[in-house]
Amino acid sequence: MSIPRKPPEPKVIERFHHLAIRLLRGLKRVDEAHGFSGPRASALSVLVFRGPQSLGELAAAEGVKAPTMSRLVKAMQAEGLVEAEVTSHDQRQIRIVASPRGRRLMLKARELRLAAIATLFEKATPAEAKALETVVELLARSLDEA
Repeated sequence: MSIPRKPPEPKVIERFHHLAIRLLRGLKRVDEAHGFSGPRASALSVLVFRGPQSLGELAAAEGVKAPTMSRLVKAMQAEGLVEAEVTSHDQRQIRIVASPRGRRLMLKARELRLAAIATLFEKATPAEAKALETVVELLARSLDEA
């Protein structure tokens, strides 16, 4: 027997949308306060959490064209955030990898964002914390299906 589904009311969806935007803006301010934001942070996140990427793969992951990503990678190299590696089997194939410094910066920025999110929920009741777990599972499942 399947459980009948009831989608949330449109007003709840609208409120969730508004609050999600506010949350992202708040996290952006956390990043900016520590000198870490924008396309540079996003590209570095891909490299740290997905691993080394070709320039094309990184551009696709970020939804930009290769020349745009090339400029960004060069700037990140100059800052010591990423390194370019030649693959052993094909000297023409270059992989972009987070440098140790880039990895440390990304992990620290992630730690600060997670702490900021945790602060938002520190007054949650046990029932609210459980409800959050349920919403997180629903989002994960729904996004994996998308």
